[in-house]
Amino acid sequence: MRTQSLLVLFITLLVPMHSAAQERSDWGRFFDEFDATGTIVVVDERVKSRSVWVYGQERADKRFSSASTFKIPHTLFALDAGAVRDEFQVFEWDGVKRNFSGHNRDQDLRSAMRVSALWVYEQFAKEIGEEGARSYLERIDYGNADPSTAGGAYWVDGDLAISAHEQITFLKRLYRNGLPFKAEHQRLVKDIMIVEAGRNWILRAKTGWEGRMGWWVGWVEWPTGPVFFALNIDTPNRIGDLAKREQITRAVLQSIDALPTP
Repeated sequence: MRTQSLLVLFITLLVPMHSAAQERSDWGRFFDEFDATGTIVVVDERVKSRSVWVYGQERADKRFSSASTFKIPHTLFALDAGAVRDEFQVFEWDGVKRNFSGHNRDQDLRSAMRVSALWVYEQFAKEIGEEGARSYLERIDYGNADPSTAGGAYWVDGDLAISAHEQITFLKRLYRNGLPFKAEHQRLVKDIMIVEAGRNWILRAKTGWEGRMGWWVGWVEWPTGPVFFALNIDTPNRIGDLAKREQITRAVLQSIDALPTP
């Protein structure tokens, strides 16, 4: 029976999620409200729902730079490779003033994830190396699994790219501790992803911004099951558009009672 259950799960993961996705054209009003162009995929696995929804199906299949959403798998790579010991290890600030003030201080894993401290993850990338990164990316089947770059961080300035549907597939595996890494490392990454929580729900998520477009990906845990989401939007106004990532996603999730309405 256990073998049959595992087989069913394996087959489920192999079936393209977008093949069963229901287009939610009505969610366009949330994008219009914030004057944004983009897509969102939502997979609701709560017991009474079991639904896959998408706004902007064509774009949801298109790969974009993973930007800082890559800090989720990158943290797993760093832990596995020994580039970081645990969430308590401190990385000393190099004294270089960067555009985001939160980057200009010592960091640990939790703070580096929270403020998206690029320089910490550049250290991880240097220690892991390009071939090591490629091996990890292929092992977890992450987007196009290509860490090539002509300069800069490969997850922002390089060739690495992933679609909204593929983000969801990755997140579902992490939620179930189903990635080829130690379970304690997967639990740690999920812990440092926590954005906020209520009495009976937890929101775990990560933003990403490549300059021209931005992400917000993650899930909301409920007693009846998780609700996964992956949004990306164009950011023509650059920093001026960044708040829209969470604003649109929260509006969508609140519309299906996946997040409490303030």
